[in-house]
Amino acid sequence: MERTVLCGMLLMSLPWQAFAQTTVLAPYPSRAVRLITPVTSGGTADFVARAVAKKLAEAWGQPVVVDPRPGAGMIIATDLGAKAPADGYTLLMVAASFSVNPSLHRKLPYDTLRDFAPVTMTSLIPYVLVVHPTLAVRTVQDIVVYAKAKPGALNYGAAGTQNQLAMELLKLRTGASIVHVAYRSSALAITDLVAGQIELAMGSTLGVAPHVNTGRLRSVAVTSAHRASSMPDVPTIAESGVPGYDVSAWNGVVVPAAVPASVAAKLNRDIVSAVRSSDLHDRLAAEGGEVVGNSADEFAGFIRAEMATWAKVVKAAGLHED
Repeated sequence: MERTVLCGMLLMSLPWQAFAQTTVLAPYPSRAVRLITPVTSGGTADFVARAVAKKLAEAWGQPVVVDPRPGAGMIIATDLGAKAPADGYTLLMVAASFSVNPSLHRKLPYDTLRDFAPVTMTSLIPYVLVVHPTLAVRTVQDIVVYAKAKPGALNYGAAGTQNQLAMELLKLRTGASIVHVAYRSSALAITDLVAGQIELAMGSTLGVAPHVNTGRLRSVAVTSAHRASSMPDVPTIAESGVPGYDVSAWNGVVVPAAVPASVAAKLNRDIVSAVRSSDLHDRLAAEGGEVVGNSADEFAGFIRAEMATWAKVVKAAGLHED
């Protein structure tokens, strides 16, 4: 009787064991993958996401569907990514706000460090510090001297995004007194700068280049550690007297923290290969940006460093939103 019961139990377990082995050993990916993005269609971040998705789909022979979920300062998309199954079939494209939101918002529906595993940074695009041509400044130091001599006389426009924080970091590092004028979008700030309604702004290389080329704006410096390929004659803020200054709009891919290590490693290899393709490289270079494709550990270290930097800036500028 005992042998009969034992054999019966063994036979009953075989189908489940076979299924479990099939599940574990099934090649990844074996079905469609979703790439959540925190931005609307159009723009550089969306282009990078769709370019990466296309390359991955070609390499894997499986669909990679871009799922835009904009809103709430990228918190909506990030929360979706945090709560997705940790099976590698949901990826999340993140941007600079990913490292800013923990300081900007006192309560988030996820934990930035605990709930995610960084995969790789995909791209970096610097901002450009631009001024109205009637303003008698040509260098970063000219702006600092002017702002200290006439506190509050200079206004800069920003939409409460990374370009505002970039200016606030410059103020913090130099002690310059420059007043923030809030805008609904960065594009509107640049429009008013061209019209002479404000004196300064931080804009994307692509967004300000037409105005700089026609003389309606003057470029002063780029925010990245290295000069932008599309503006090689424009110095960096760091080489203009603010050592260590380095700010860029960036994008990268993360996954839920519990994704298996083997899957995370494959994602890193394949996404790095995708972002280093010549077509993506050339497109970003035309906009003054660059592809990255670093290791998961390097990306994790970058995120932690960014969180520490922006925590200081948010506190100094009093930018807590809730």
